[in-house]
Amino acid sequence: MLAFPPPLSGMLKKRGQKMSPASRIALVALMAVTPVFALATSAVAAPIVYKCEASTPIGKVSASLNQEVSATAPASVAANGDLTVVVDPAPNKVPAKVGDYTLKEVKNFALKVPVPANSTYVSSSLSGGSGVGQATVTHENGTLVLRLSGTLAGGADFELPTLTVNLKAGGSGTIESKLGGTSFTDPGLNFVVTAQTIIGAIDAPTACYPDPNPALTTTTIT
Repeated sequence: MLAFPPPLSGMLKKRGQKMSPASRIALVALMAVTPVFALATSAVAAPIVYKCEASTPIGKVSASLNQEVSATAPASVAANGDLTVVVDPAPNKVPAKVGDYTLKEVKNFALKVPVPANSTYVSSSLSGGSGVGQATVTHENGTLVLRLSGTLAGGADFELPTLTVNLKAGGSGTIESKLGGTSFTDPGLNFVVTAQTIIGAIDAPTACYPDPNPALTTTTIT
């Protein structure tokens, strides 16, 4: 569900007034944001809701999207033992059009997955995936960042790669894996939507974070 800010809502509610080109651009950008990364899978619990904020020619515009992921990890691990967490998104499809406008591409995709508390990072790898070009994962200051070097074309089928993370458990407590992001200034998901409008192609940089952000897996240190 899209949530428009007061300035845009006011423009939409005025009777008899045609939508300005800038307003149309904002709507195109926001409608493009919502369905792109709503991943579906048969393996995990409830969808995670991302709050998103897109930068458009008329300012910041709010949106939301749902994302489901399949994640596995052992129920328990010995103190200082090794464990593996696997995060596996399902196949998806980029919309080809948004209203009367063409969705050209999604680019600069970056998804963050923090290294869980009570564990130490050992290594990580990506496997599978399709239609995303070259995907990479890097460990940056306690956070794993999955990036796509290429673009996702409008109308294309794609599947993000499976992320496998090898960890070493701490001495006690629990190890909870979660997706990254706490606010628009500390996002866990970033991408740029490019839409073709009547005045040309426009980019809408978008920042998202999960709210609420439930644990994907929980492992008890024994």
